[in-house]
Amino acid sequence: METLVATVLILVIFILASMILNNVFSNTIKINTKAVNTYFKELQYLNKNKKLPLPFYDDFKTWEITIENHKVNQKNVVVFEAIESLSHRTIKKAFHDY
Repeated sequence: METLVATVLILVIFILASMILNNVFSNTIKINTKAVNTYFKELQYLNKNKKLPLPFYDDFKTWEITIENHKVNQKNVVVFEAIESLSHRTIKKAFHDY
């Protein structure tokens, strides 16, 4: 009987641990924005070297990318914006255009 109780306890602990780890890994994957930030850097490089026509619209994986030129205090500012179509998260960055 003791062996059966110990086995059940070990199984319960392993099941709980696997559920917790699964939750942690899935949340890490959901909030990961490394790929879209890398794509932003590539687009910023292209814009800096005048190889990117503005306004620019693109789809990158699950993200909708828009790049537009705005005037702020009589200076050109390029606004990079990405909206994820699944969760509607938004990443917005602004760079001064020289």
